[in-house]
Amino acid sequence: MTSALATARMTASSFDPKRVRADFPILSTTVHNQPLVYLDNAATTQKPSAVIERIVDYYTTENSNVHRGVHLLSETATASFEEARMKVKSFIGAAEAAEIIFTRGTTEGINLVASSFVAPRLHEGDEVLITAMEHHSNIVPWQLLCEAKGAHLRVVPIDDRGDVILEELETMLTDRTRIFAFSHVSNALGTVNPVERMIAMAHGRGVPVLVDGAQAVPHIPVDVRALDADFYVFSGHKLFGPTGIGALYGKRSLLEAMPPWQGGGDMILSVTWAKTTFNQIPYRFEAGTPNIAGAIGLGAAIDYVGKVGLRNIAAYEDELLAYGTEKLAAIPGLRMIGTAVKKASVLSFTLEGVHPHDIGTIVDQEGVAIRTGHHCAQPVMERFCVPATARASLAFYNTREDIDALGAALNKVIEVFR
Repeated sequence: MTSALATARMTASSFDPKRVRADFPILSTTVHNQPLVYLDNAATTQKPSAVIERIVDYYTTENSNVHRGVHLLSETATASFEEARMKVKSFIGAAEAAEIIFTRGTTEGINLVASSFVAPRLHEGDEVLITAMEHHSNIVPWQLLCEAKGAHLRVVPIDDRGDVILEELETMLTDRTRIFAFSHVSNALGTVNPVERMIAMAHGRGVPVLVDGAQAVPHIPVDVRALDADFYVFSGHKLFGPTGIGALYGKRSLLEAMPPWQGGGDMILSVTWAKTTFNQIPYRFEAGTPNIAGAIGLGAAIDYVGKVGLRNIAAYEDELLAYGTEKLAAIPGLRMIGTAVKKASVLSFTLEGVHPHDIGTIVDQEGVAIRTGHHCAQPVMERFCVPATARASLAFYNTREDIDALGAALNKVIEVFR
């Protein structure tokens, strides 16, 4: 029995991360002659052999373009590509595969919605609403759009723990708000937002909602219909899949009313000098040759996560986060940034008298990979009056021993700057 199949039979109480670690080849490597301790999962996750092998299999046995050929390879590649779409549909609970658009990732999904859905509806004096914990990818597209349209970007504040202030949200949703876009889980703070409640608040004022799920889907089950999300976006590389692939979910009624975003390739039904007739959804929004291998690899990653079980993952990572929080709290001079009651597996912190970049450099010498900087969330850094943080972000293949290694490495940092 392979490790992944054995994992499929685990329950939350019996989950053993050491059994799944064998499925990730890179975790057995060394860095600076030290065993790799990989704690940068919010930036990108490592890939299991099942994903790597499926991509290799595509290129060695199926490689062909999709939707365009009648020969066997094209038909096989098309079937695998569309099967991946079905896997995404089931993974996030969409009603139908037509509501799933393949993108390059979360960023492209947000830009697509901004350009195709919001732009035609946004006029001078209108408003776009986001929160103060957003990733730059959920800030800059709206800034560009508001500047072009003479609209206003408004920001719901967060409190000292890193939670959205819902009372402020209630007052900031107005008849001028054309969309409310916010993160399911903060990449810089780990805050898990009360998404269902926030969506209900927006819908109560007739405001459509886009949810950035990049940091949510690797850690917790997501059901877009239960949430009643209008749009939901995520990236494959955060979900143990390949880079350069992601998905945008949109309600059929909204997608069908949206004009194409890019032109060419598979987004057309017919082209004449006089007129182009556009394809049906989702193909209307997938111009050009798609990332076929990426989509197939994403499907394999979803299969793998399904075998492990997201509920098992969530329960285990909650335990690991609690252990890590306690471990880091005991380190002198360490300040945790982001202390929301409900968090995903993110530990952002500063050390008194030490720049985060120095922290990252020193712990790297001990084989520990963490992220340092503003994490593409500079307004969050400004909110907490820090130039940057060090961030350890966890996945289900991490262990308490990894946290212990981080703690030991941080003590070496303290020794260097003592």
